Amino acid sequence: MSGTLVTLALIFTELSVLAFGGGNTILPEMKRQVVDINHWMTAQEFSALFALAQAAPGPNMMVVPLVGWHVAGFAGVLVTSLAKFGPSSLITGVALQLWERFKDRPWRRHVQAGLVPVTAGLVTASAIVITHASAPSWTLALITALVAIATTTTRIHPLLALAAGAVLGLSGLGQP
Repeated sequence: MSGTLVTLALIFTELSVLAFGGGNTILPEMKRQVVDINHWMTAQEFSALFALAQAAPGPNMMVVPLVGWHVAGFAGVLVTSLAKFGPSSLITGVALQLWERFKDRPWRRHVQAGLVPVTAGLVTASAIVITHASAPSWTLALITALVAIATTTTRIHPLLALAAGAVLGLSGLGQP
């Protein structure tokens, strides 16, 4: 068990440092580490934990302690949470102080403009990984796409769209 906890600590510390642009940008690498490399869960289990974390109130990275719990129980929750949130919080604090120090520099605007597409690309990659794991059939992928389009182009409440997608998925339409 201690070897697993050390591995969890190393993985989530690395992910913490790489979480540029928000926590969801590291989802592809998190999935690769816990599913493909360490085989602690299936892609569908990872997707289910992510969905549960997104449905729960609180920070959008609640998937981290859920992965820890799945892999190593309460000790896994502690290790993954400290490893993921500790280093990135320290780096953010230092970066904000430096960013404020150079607030009048003209290059700062260019750096911010350049970071927007990088962040958008990382978030898009995360969405693709989660969709691929969540929708093993073309029908489920279509339901996922329709819900995404509905929530981004209309004023439909996201929970209503989520419920509609769940009903369609449970109806057997998405069975492979």
